[in-house]
Amino acid sequence: MTDAAQQTAFDQIGGAAPVAAMVNAFYDLMETDPAYARLRAIHGPDLTPMRASLAGFITGWLGGPRDWFVQRPGVCMMSLHRAMPIDAELGRQWVEAMARAMGQAKIEPEMAKALSEVFGRMSANMTTR
Repeated sequence: MTDAAQQTAFDQIGGAAPVAAMVNAFYDLMETDPAYARLRAIHGPDLTPMRASLAGFITGWLGGPRDWFVQRPGVCMMSLHRAMPIDAELGRQWVEAMARAMGQAKIEPEMAKALSEVFGRMSANMTTR
């Protein structure tokens, strides 16, 4: 097996800095672009904790340090969102904002495409309405 084959998606994306850039771009879009007003409305007034939480989740989910999961044993991201009023349109906003954020964070296009596909499936599975 080559070194490239042993790399996690976290390694391939470039580590913590690109993940943080993507997450920050995502929340910046939510705060500034009216196209994501409904998405913004389901979050609390201070997005600082959410920025840290999403960055931690994505880091571990991509195969990087699993601190988010260690700090929340047994917590399921789907369950955390179950009580939220997530419909197909809200899910679309999330996927679109994440795709734009990956572009702003300069995530390599093939990786961004693969992540967008997975985010689309995640979004569909989180639909509660």
